[in-house]
Amino acid sequence: MPIVSPTAPVILWLRRELRMHDNPALVAAIASGRPVLPLFILDRETPGRWAPGGASLWWLHHSLVSLGESLEKAGAKLILRRGAAVEVLRHLVHEVGAAEIHAGRAIEPWARKVMDEVVSTSGAKLHLHRTALLYEPDGIRTQSGGAYGVFTPFSRACLARGAPDKPLSAPLSFKGVSAPSDELADWKLLPARPDWAAGLRARWVPGEAGAAQRLKRVVADVVKGYDQTRNFPGQDGTSALSPRLHWGELSPGQIWHAVEGIESKGRTTFVNELLWREFSANLLWHHPDLPEKPLRPEFAAMPWRRDAAGLRAWQRGQTGIPLVDAGMRQLWNTGWMHNRVRMVVASFLIKHLLLPWQDGEAWFWDTLVDADLASNSAQWQWVAGSGADAAPYFRVFNPVLQGWKFDPKGDYVRRWVPELARLPDKALQNPWDASEEELAAAGVRLGETYPRPIVDLAAGRARALEAFAGLNKAA
Repeated sequence: MPIVSPTAPVILWLRRELRMHDNPALVAAIASGRPVLPLFILDRETPGRWAPGGASLWWLHHSLVSLGESLEKAGAKLILRRGAAVEVLRHLVHEVGAAEIHAGRAIEPWARKVMDEVVSTSGAKLHLHRTALLYEPDGIRTQSGGAYGVFTPFSRACLARGAPDKPLSAPLSFKGVSAPSDELADWKLLPARPDWAAGLRARWVPGEAGAAQRLKRVVADVVKGYDQTRNFPGQDGTSALSPRLHWGELSPGQIWHAVEGIESKGRTTFVNELLWREFSANLLWHHPDLPEKPLRPEFAAMPWRRDAAGLRAWQRGQTGIPLVDAGMRQLWNTGWMHNRVRMVVASFLIKHLLLPWQDGEAWFWDTLVDADLASNSAQWQWVAGSGADAAPYFRVFNPVLQGWKFDPKGDYVRRWVPELARLPDKALQNPWDASEEELAAAGVRLGETYPRPIVDLAAGRARALEAFAGLNKAA
């Protein structure tokens, strides 16, 4: 084994912990007493990886700008490299004579393989830290040592562990080490022609400072009544912290401790959502093919339809179903969609249109700023009925009833489907039932200014129930 100089640097390999606060990998790298080389790798070459979609890349660009500025203030430069992660790390270790690599533990299947290969090929010792989750991905198991397949007992096991560790402070300064770096602009992560990101810029402020500001707002105004307000898409009643968590501008531990002193049902529900995120990560850890294959094997025989026109109408928010179209347009415009509406649009695609859940999963992956492989896969399988702790196959969200219940005054639909804005509340969620006089007064011409429904809701539901029931009989 070669002798490593006591002044040899350590590489801080940043993946999904783009922050200074509560970053165990950063703290451990500094504690080594060696100069630290912060590194981010844009890896589009490792086989099997799900490369970030366009909206995620937009967020990543701005988050890296923010992190780079913070690191420079602390005395280090963020080094950017492109290529297969194993090769980049192997070359960089030899280039700078690195002694160690510190990184956050990965849960994605390809990333776990990369971590193993780094150990065997780089020549540097790899230290993995829990940076993206409350618990180790394999740390919550049943009494018999198995993996949980149902959320409620999983969440109870998590809560029995007690509060996670207190968040770590951000280092004020440390000794960095420089190396040649790519220019972020050369990566072309931002859309150019066309520039479709205007809505993202208007909605979000990526970076650790923006994340901290949003968390402060959530603690002050959202958490206490979260159990009620989170269901109404026309209100600012959700945390909107998911993209911050995905890229690690905030840790889940920071969020947990920020809301710890709030006594309300809202806080209980809010913490439960953090645990759903943990549950999804746990599922992906134990089922690496979660993004591609149904957890319940009988669903592999599902008689899915192929309907390119129907899929395109859903993607564009032109299905003729107002709540569905509002959600899909919010997604395209802002890179995000309200969680209640996510369930509705997913149910519509899978059950009313009888299209494969993987089609919806892929579209969300490309268009969400919070596209997270574990959560995205688990949620789509939950709606499809093929996943762990899944919704029963006969649960079909009726988008009209959901609209009446959770968007009763139509604030959400009117914002994102403005061509229907002048309809009365009673007709807004189901304009096909409005009278000719109501439609004319609102300037709505079905099939011209707004599409007619691409599927009859009752017929689509019946078709789905027949298909799902057939699977149960075969099983």
